[in-house]
Amino acid sequence: MAVIRDLAVQGVQMTLVLMLAPLLLGFTRKVKARLLRRRGPPLLQPYRDLLRLIRKEAVLADNASWLFRSGPYMIFATTWVAAALVPTFATGLEFSYAADLIVITALIGSARFFLALLGMDVGTSFGGIGSSREMMFASLAEPAMIMIAFTLALLAGSTQLSEIAHYMLTQSSLRVSLGLALAALIIVALAENARIPVDNPATHLELTMVHEAMVLEYSGRHLAVIEFAAALKLLLYLSLIGCIFVPWGLAPANGSLGAYAIGIVTYLGKLAVGGFLLVLLETSIAKMRVFRVPDFLGIALMLALLGMLLRFVSRSF
Repeated sequence: MAVIRDLAVQGVQMTLVLMLAPLLLGFTRKVKARLLRRRGPPLLQPYRDLLRLIRKEAVLADNASWLFRSGPYMIFATTWVAAALVPTFATGLEFSYAADLIVITALIGSARFFLALLGMDVGTSFGGIGSSREMMFASLAEPAMIMIAFTLALLAGSTQLSEIAHYMLTQSSLRVSLGLALAALIIVALAENARIPVDNPATHLELTMVHEAMVLEYSGRHLAVIEFAAALKLLLYLSLIGCIFVPWGLAPANGSLGAYAIGIVTYLGKLAVGGFLLVLLETSIAKMRVFRVPDFLGIALMLALLGMLLRFVSRSF
Protein backbone atom coordinates (compact mmCIF):
# COMPACT_ATOMS: atom_id res chain seq x y z
CA MET A 1 0.00 0.00 0.00
CA ALA A 2 2.83 2.39 0.84
CA VAL A 3 4.48 1.71 -2.52
CA ILE A 4 1.26 2.52 -4.37
CA ARG A 5 0.93 5.74 -2.39
CA ASP A 6 4.51 6.77 -3.16
CA LEU A 7 4.04 6.01 -6.84
CA ALA A 8 0.84 8.04 -6.87
CA VAL A 9 2.58 11.06 -5.33
CA GLN A 10 5.40 10.72 -7.85
CA GLY A 11 2.81 10.56 -10.64
CA VAL A 12 1.17 13.72 -9.31
CA GLN A 13 4.50 15.53 -9.52
CA MET A 14 5.11 14.32 -13.08
CA THR A 15 1.64 15.46 -14.13
CA LEU A 16 1.95 18.75 -12.25
CA VAL A 17 5.08 19.90 -14.07
CA LEU A 18 3.55 18.85 -17.37
CA MET A 19 0.41 20.89 -16.81
CA LEU A 20 2.08 23.97 -15.30
CA ALA A 21 4.80 24.46 -17.94
CA PRO A 22 2.59 26.19 -20.55
CA LEU A 23 0.82 28.15 -17.80
CA LEU A 24 4.16 29.49 -16.55
CA LEU A 25 5.01 30.58 -20.08
CA GLY A 26 1.66 32.32 -20.42
CA PHE A 27 2.14 34.01 -17.04
CA THR A 28 5.52 35.45 -18.03
CA ARG A 29 4.13 36.76 -21.32
CA LYS A 30 1.15 38.35 -19.57
CA VAL A 31 3.27 40.03 -16.89
CA LYS A 32 5.76 41.27 -19.47
CA ALA A 33 2.96 42.80 -21.52
CA ARG A 34 1.55 44.51 -18.43
CA LEU A 35 4.94 45.95 -17.51
CA LEU A 36 5.19 47.31 -21.06
CA ARG A 37 1.69 48.85 -20.73
CA ARG A 38 0.10 46.42 -23.16
CA ARG A 39 -2.87 44.13 -22.71
CA GLY A 40 -0.99 40.97 -23.60
CA PRO A 41 -2.22 37.49 -24.52
CA PRO A 42 -4.46 35.41 -22.21
CA LEU A 43 -2.82 33.18 -19.63
CA LEU A 44 -4.05 30.06 -21.42
CA GLN A 45 -2.75 31.14 -24.84
CA PRO A 46 0.22 28.69 -24.79
CA TYR A 47 -2.23 25.78 -24.44
CA ARG A 48 -4.17 27.06 -27.45
CA ASP A 49 -0.99 27.47 -29.46
CA LEU A 50 0.06 23.89 -28.72
CA LEU A 51 -3.35 22.54 -29.70
CA ARG A 52 -3.30 24.59 -32.90
CA LEU A 53 0.12 23.24 -33.86
CA ILE A 54 -0.90 19.66 -33.09
CA ARG A 55 -3.86 19.96 -35.46
CA LYS A 56 -1.67 21.25 -38.29
CA GLU A 57 0.08 19.02 -40.78
CA ALA A 58 3.79 18.47 -40.23
CA VAL A 59 5.79 19.56 -43.29
CA LEU A 60 9.11 17.71 -43.67
CA ALA A 61 12.07 18.50 -45.90
CA ASP A 62 12.90 16.00 -48.62
CA ASN A 63 16.33 15.27 -47.13
CA ALA A 64 15.11 14.98 -43.52
CA SER A 65 16.35 11.82 -41.80
CA TRP A 66 14.70 9.64 -39.15
CA LEU A 67 16.39 11.79 -36.51
CA PHE A 68 14.49 14.84 -37.72
CA ARG A 69 11.20 13.02 -37.07
CA SER A 70 12.04 11.36 -33.76
CA GLY A 71 14.33 14.03 -32.29
CA PRO A 72 11.56 16.29 -30.89
CA TYR A 73 10.12 13.39 -28.90
CA MET A 74 13.54 12.52 -27.46
CA ILE A 75 14.06 16.15 -26.44
CA PHE A 76 10.64 16.26 -24.81
CA ALA A 77 11.17 12.96 -22.99
CA THR A 78 14.56 13.89 -21.49
CA THR A 79 13.36 17.36 -20.48
CA TRP A 80 10.19 15.97 -18.88
CA VAL A 81 12.15 13.38 -16.92
CA ALA A 82 14.58 16.03 -15.68
CA ALA A 83 11.74 18.38 -14.67
CA ALA A 84 9.83 15.57 -12.95
CA LEU A 85 12.87 14.52 -10.90
CA VAL A 86 13.30 17.95 -9.27
CA PRO A 87 11.39 18.05 -5.95
CA THR A 88 8.58 20.55 -6.45
CA PHE A 89 6.15 20.19 -3.54
CA ALA A 90 7.66 17.24 -1.60
CA THR A 91 10.96 15.52 -0.93
CA GLY A 92 11.76 11.86 -0.55
CA LEU A 93 9.54 10.71 -3.41
CA GLU A 94 9.74 7.30 -5.02
CA PHE A 95 12.37 8.32 -7.56
CA SER A 96 14.25 10.72 -5.30
CA TYR A 97 17.36 8.54 -5.51
CA ALA A 98 17.62 9.60 -9.17
CA ALA A 99 16.98 13.30 -8.42
CA ASP A 100 20.68 14.06 -8.54
CA LEU A 101 21.98 17.42 -9.72
CA ILE A 102 24.59 15.77 -11.93
CA VAL A 103 21.96 13.46 -13.46
CA ILE A 104 19.71 16.41 -14.21
CA THR A 105 22.64 18.26 -15.79
CA ALA A 106 23.31 15.21 -17.96
CA LEU A 107 19.66 15.01 -19.03
CA ILE A 108 19.63 18.69 -19.98
CA GLY A 109 22.86 18.18 -21.91
CA SER A 110 21.34 15.22 -23.76
CA ALA A 111 18.34 17.31 -24.82
CA ARG A 112 20.70 20.05 -26.01
CA PHE A 113 22.73 17.51 -27.97
CA PHE A 114 19.63 16.22 -29.76
CA LEU A 115 18.47 19.78 -30.50
CA ALA A 116 21.83 20.69 -32.03
CA LEU A 117 21.71 17.58 -34.21
CA LEU A 118 18.23 18.49 -35.41
CA GLY A 119 19.38 21.97 -36.36
CA MET A 120 22.07 20.51 -38.62
CA ASP A 121 20.07 17.58 -40.00
CA VAL A 122 18.39 19.35 -42.93
CA GLY A 123 21.51 21.33 -43.78
CA THR A 124 20.14 24.88 -43.69
CA SER A 125 22.48 27.74 -42.92
CA PHE A 126 20.45 29.11 -40.03
CA GLY A 127 20.17 25.69 -38.41
CA GLY A 128 23.93 25.28 -38.54
CA ILE A 129 24.49 28.74 -37.07
CA GLY A 130 22.06 28.07 -34.22
CA SER A 131 23.60 24.67 -33.47
CA SER A 132 27.14 26.05 -33.41
CA ARG A 133 26.11 28.87 -31.08
CA GLU A 134 24.24 26.45 -28.84
CA MET A 135 27.31 24.24 -28.50
CA MET A 136 29.54 27.24 -27.86
CA PHE A 137 27.30 28.36 -25.01
CA ALA A 138 27.04 24.80 -23.69
CA SER A 139 30.84 24.55 -23.41
CA LEU A 140 30.61 27.12 -20.60
CA ALA A 141 27.14 26.43 -19.18
CA GLU A 142 27.70 22.73 -18.46
CA PRO A 143 31.01 23.22 -16.56
CA ALA A 144 29.30 25.96 -14.55
CA MET A 145 26.50 23.55 -13.62
CA ILE A 146 29.04 20.93 -12.55
CA MET A 147 30.85 23.49 -10.39
CA ILE A 148 27.53 24.45 -8.80
CA ALA A 149 26.85 20.78 -8.09
CA PHE A 150 30.28 20.39 -6.47
CA THR A 151 29.75 23.50 -4.33
CA LEU A 152 26.41 22.20 -3.06
CA ALA A 153 27.90 18.74 -2.53
CA LEU A 154 30.65 20.21 -0.35
CA LEU A 155 27.98 21.99 1.71
CA ALA A 156 25.28 19.32 1.98
CA GLY A 157 27.47 16.24 1.60
CA SER A 158 25.42 14.98 -1.34
CA THR A 159 24.32 15.95 -4.84
CA GLN A 160 20.81 14.55 -4.33
CA LEU A 161 18.29 17.38 -4.36
CA SER A 162 16.29 16.01 -1.42
CA GLU A 163 19.42 15.98 0.73
CA ILE A 164 20.38 19.48 -0.42
CA ALA A 165 16.88 20.80 0.36
CA HIS A 166 17.01 19.19 3.83
CA TYR A 167 20.40 20.80 4.48
CA MET A 168 19.15 24.23 3.40
CA LEU A 169 16.17 23.90 5.73
CA THR A 170 18.33 22.99 8.74
CA GLN A 171 21.33 25.26 8.28
CA SER A 172 20.91 28.69 9.89
CA SER A 173 23.89 30.70 8.63
CA LEU A 174 24.31 32.51 5.34
CA ARG A 175 27.30 31.45 3.25
CA VAL A 176 29.08 33.38 0.54
CA SER A 177 29.53 30.21 -1.51
CA LEU A 178 25.75 29.75 -1.67
CA GLY A 179 25.30 33.29 -2.96
CA LEU A 180 27.91 32.70 -5.65
CA ALA A 181 26.26 29.41 -6.64
CA LEU A 182 22.85 31.12 -6.84
CA ALA A 183 24.18 33.90 -9.07
CA ALA A 184 25.87 31.35 -11.33
CA LEU A 185 22.71 29.23 -11.57
CA ILE A 186 20.61 32.28 -12.53
CA ILE A 187 23.04 33.17 -15.33
CA VAL A 188 23.02 29.58 -16.60
CA ALA A 189 19.21 29.48 -16.45
CA LEU A 190 18.95 32.64 -18.56
CA ALA A 191 21.32 31.21 -21.16
CA GLU A 192 19.77 27.74 -21.25
CA ASN A 193 16.27 29.13 -21.76
CA ALA A 194 17.36 31.67 -24.40
CA ARG A 195 16.05 34.60 -22.37
CA ILE A 196 17.20 38.21 -22.35
CA PRO A 197 20.05 39.25 -22.19
CA VAL A 198 21.30 36.10 -23.97
CA ASP A 199 18.50 35.74 -26.52
CA ASN A 200 15.04 37.13 -27.14
CA PRO A 201 12.37 34.41 -27.34
CA ALA A 202 9.89 36.86 -28.90
CA THR A 203 11.93 37.64 -32.01
CA HIS A 204 12.88 35.79 -35.18
CA LEU A 205 15.81 37.95 -36.27
CA GLU A 206 17.99 35.43 -38.06
CA LEU A 207 21.36 36.99 -37.28
CA THR A 208 20.93 36.95 -33.51
CA MET A 209 18.61 34.07 -32.59
CA VAL A 210 19.94 30.82 -31.16
CA HIS A 211 17.12 28.48 -30.17
CA GLU A 212 14.71 29.59 -32.89
CA ALA A 213 17.35 29.08 -35.58
CA MET A 214 17.52 25.36 -34.81
CA VAL A 215 13.75 24.81 -35.07
CA LEU A 216 12.94 26.99 -38.11
CA GLU A 217 12.30 23.91 -40.28
CA TYR A 218 9.76 22.39 -37.88
CA SER A 219 6.00 22.68 -38.08
CA GLY A 220 2.88 20.95 -36.85
CA ARG A 221 3.08 18.41 -34.06
CA HIS A 222 6.89 18.35 -34.13
CA LEU A 223 7.07 22.07 -33.42
CA ALA A 224 4.44 21.68 -30.68
CA VAL A 225 6.55 19.05 -28.93
CA ILE A 226 9.68 21.24 -29.14
CA GLU A 227 7.85 24.29 -27.80
CA PHE A 228 6.39 22.19 -24.98
CA ALA A 229 9.91 20.98 -24.12
CA ALA A 230 11.15 24.59 -24.04
CA ALA A 231 8.37 25.51 -21.58
CA LEU A 232 9.27 22.49 -19.44
CA LYS A 233 12.90 23.60 -19.41
CA LEU A 234 11.96 27.03 -18.07
CA LEU A 235 9.87 25.42 -15.34
CA LEU A 236 12.73 23.03 -14.58
CA TYR A 237 15.19 25.80 -13.80
CA LEU A 238 12.73 27.77 -11.69
CA SER A 239 11.90 24.57 -9.80
CA LEU A 240 15.61 23.88 -9.35
CA ILE A 241 16.27 27.33 -7.90
CA GLY A 242 13.24 27.00 -5.62
CA CYS A 243 14.21 23.52 -4.42
CA ILE A 244 17.82 24.39 -3.64
CA PHE A 245 17.73 27.99 -2.42
CA VAL A 246 14.08 28.45 -1.33
CA PRO A 247 13.12 24.98 -0.03
CA TRP A 248 10.52 26.22 2.46
CA GLY A 249 7.12 24.59 2.11
CA LEU A 250 8.37 21.27 0.77
CA ALA A 251 6.48 18.37 2.31
CA PRO A 252 8.67 15.76 4.04
CA ALA A 253 8.90 12.14 2.99
CA ASN A 254 5.68 10.20 3.70
CA GLY A 255 3.90 13.45 4.53
CA SER A 256 0.19 13.90 5.02
CA LEU A 257 -2.26 15.14 2.42
CA GLY A 258 -2.32 18.51 4.15
CA ALA A 259 1.46 18.79 3.89
CA TYR A 260 1.30 17.92 0.20
CA ALA A 261 -1.43 20.54 -0.35
CA ILE A 262 0.67 23.19 1.40
CA GLY A 263 3.65 22.13 -0.69
CA ILE A 264 1.70 22.52 -3.96
CA VAL A 265 0.40 25.96 -2.98
CA THR A 266 3.90 27.04 -1.95
CA TYR A 267 5.31 25.71 -5.21
CA LEU A 268 2.80 27.71 -7.21
CA GLY A 269 3.82 30.81 -5.27
CA LYS A 270 7.50 30.16 -6.00
CA LEU A 271 6.78 29.83 -9.72
CA ALA A 272 4.78 33.06 -9.70
CA VAL A 273 7.51 35.00 -7.90
CA GLY A 274 10.24 33.47 -10.06
CA GLY A 275 8.35 34.23 -13.27
CA PHE A 276 7.72 37.82 -12.18
CA LEU A 277 11.38 38.39 -11.29
CA LEU A 278 12.43 36.90 -14.62
CA VAL A 279 10.15 39.27 -16.54
CA LEU A 280 11.26 42.21 -14.40
CA LEU A 281 14.87 41.46 -15.29
CA GLU A 282 14.05 41.13 -18.99
CA THR A 283 12.25 44.46 -19.10
CA SER A 284 15.05 46.22 -17.20
CA ILE A 285 18.02 45.28 -19.39
CA ALA A 286 18.74 45.05 -23.10
CA LYS A 287 19.82 42.05 -25.10
CA MET A 288 23.58 41.76 -25.42
CA ARG A 289 25.47 41.02 -28.61
CA VAL A 290 25.79 37.32 -29.36
CA PHE A 291 29.58 37.51 -29.17
CA ARG A 292 29.33 38.79 -25.59
CA VAL A 293 27.41 35.74 -24.40
CA PRO A 294 30.56 33.61 -23.79
CA ASP A 295 31.84 36.36 -21.48
CA PHE A 296 28.49 36.37 -19.69
CA LEU A 297 28.60 32.60 -19.19
CA GLY A 298 32.26 32.84 -18.24
CA ILE A 299 31.15 34.96 -15.28
CA ALA A 300 28.86 32.12 -14.20
CA LEU A 301 31.70 29.62 -14.49
CA MET A 302 34.05 31.80 -12.45
CA LEU A 303 31.40 32.44 -9.78
CA ALA A 304 30.66 28.74 -9.45
CA LEU A 305 34.36 27.88 -9.34
CA LEU A 306 35.02 30.58 -6.75
CA GLY A 307 32.15 29.31 -4.61
CA MET A 308 33.52 25.77 -4.74
CA LEU A 309 37.04 26.95 -3.85
CA LEU A 310 35.76 29.02 -0.94
CA ARG A 311 33.88 26.06 0.44
CA PHE A 312 36.82 23.71 -0.10
CA VAL A 313 39.22 26.08 1.69
CA SER A 314 36.81 26.61 4.60
CA ARG A 315 36.50 22.83 5.04
CA SER A 316 40.26 22.41 4.96
CA PHE A 317 40.71 24.69 7.92
